[in-house]
Amino acid sequence: MTDFIVNWIVWGGYFGIFLLMALENVVPPIPSEVIMGLGGIAVARGQMEMIPLLLWGTAGTTAGNVFWYEIGRRLGYARFRPFVERHGRWLTMEWEDVERLRTFFHRHGGWVIFVFRFMPTFRTLISLPAGMARMPVWRFLLMTFVGSVVWNGVLAGAGFYLGSRYADLDRYVGPAGIALTVLALGYYGYRVITWTPRG
Repeated sequence: MTDFIVNWIVWGGYFGIFLLMALENVVPPIPSEVIMGLGGIAVARGQMEMIPLLLWGTAGTTAGNVFWYEIGRRLGYARFRPFVERHGRWLTMEWEDVERLRTFFHRHGGWVIFVFRFMPTFRTLISLPAGMARMPVWRFLLMTFVGSVVWNGVLAGAGFYLGSRYADLDRYVGPAGIALTVLALGYYGYRVITWTPRG
């Protein structure tokens, strides 16, 4: 995977970064940590510039998230009701929770989108309920872009700092991402075990 990304970056340049970051949000096995980290290494080697790297990378991230937002918007939250009623335990929610989430997104969704930009896996998944809640497109795009440019800057900065020592990049960024994912999965497991319907 790493060799593929390196070759793509060399061949595609900034547009290659854009495509990889867009795909990372549609096909999760392509990690943004690797893409932007290698982009930062390219900056350290004089093969790229930091500002264009961040802009193209963040544009790709935003485009990939728009894909899931649009699916959620077209699906709509009302069509989601039979699924929620059938699989409420595994979703750890009832329909009333979905309606509250929709209201919450209308009031505070911008900050939710921003914060979730820093969480592995969930930074993409959050786009689906945002679309289902019909969060205003301009707010979704703005908070996705702002949160993503901060996260991408951290990754590219780490790659730039570490230079060609790619293994060190994975040593620092990888464990942090794994820890957040484990905590999130643990919390989900706890919710499934303790969840009981209100009725």
